[in-house]
Amino acid sequence: MKIDGRTMDHKALEQIRILAVKRVVEDGESPSEVMKSFGLCRTTIYPWLRDFQDKGFEALAERIAQGPKPLLSEKQRQQVRKWILGKDPRQYGFDFALWTRRIVQAMIKEKMGIECGMTAVGRLLASLNITPQKPLRRAYERDPEAVALWEKETYPELRKRAKRLGARIFFSDEAGFQSDPVLGRTYGLKGQTPIVTTSGQRQSLNVISAVNARGEFWAVTYTGKLNAESFVAFLKNFVESQPGKFLVVDGHPAHKANVVKHYIKSLKGRLELHFLPPYAPDLNPDEFVWSYCQVRGIDDFHNVKTPDFIG
Repeated sequence: MKIDGRTMDHKALEQIRILAVKRVVEDGESPSEVMKSFGLCRTTIYPWLRDFQDKGFEALAERIAQGPKPLLSEKQRQQVRKWILGKDPRQYGFDFALWTRRIVQAMIKEKMGIECGMTAVGRLLASLNITPQKPLRRAYERDPEAVALWEKETYPELRKRAKRLGARIFFSDEAGFQSDPVLGRTYGLKGQTPIVTTSGQRQSLNVISAVNARGEFWAVTYTGKLNAESFVAFLKNFVESQPGKFLVVDGHPAHKANVVKHYIKSLKGRLELHFLPPYAPDLNPDEFVWSYCQVRGIDDFHNVKTPDFIG
């Protein structure tokens, strides 16, 4: 049974080349018998013998093909990495906010004058450990410094206080649901859009809730819009059912109204309101509860994971 030398390890093949040539040159064995003993094709040894005659045993050492010369130098490769990480194409004059291979290709041609194929761009990005991913939404009004301060100082201090006082930290949010589900995709005859029959009556439901890192959950349903008076009513219900805690909320006007401040003051420390940085919903685990439920169903909210910094 013949062995395909192309499937062998480079080091093993190097040893076979050297041993085979030595057996022919030094021991006087016939090339065909030597190759037969190794299970390799008879003619494979002749290029090895020619290489040995020209350059000696060094010519038989392991050699791995280097491939074509890279189009971009290492400095240029790292420049491409800097273009992409932490930025989006709009900052370079493109209309699209998401990176694509075609945009990277255009950037390389415009900035470096180098023509790269789409496949080469894909290999370049992979070698830079840059992979295609679904991005998270972030408001441009968001203040990264305020978010970092909350994660590294404000919230850790709040956790220490809560532990010292034996209090619990809840995160609150509001959400709305409608009875008519969002229709996804289905199959139908080309040119004839399928029809799905549903009820023409629509019902809506608003929910205000609070959740903590231990998974304790409180929620109240309501109709209409959230305002200061209704928020105070929710807080009264919350305090009665979950005494002794801190409540973290976003910057909704109802949360900061004077009537809310007066009510919190009247509680004499039984409840404290703390505010998240603006435009930072990802810091609120209760946001994940309702966004998950709106996609997966309200009965499955217990599978939601909290952000890492909550702890």
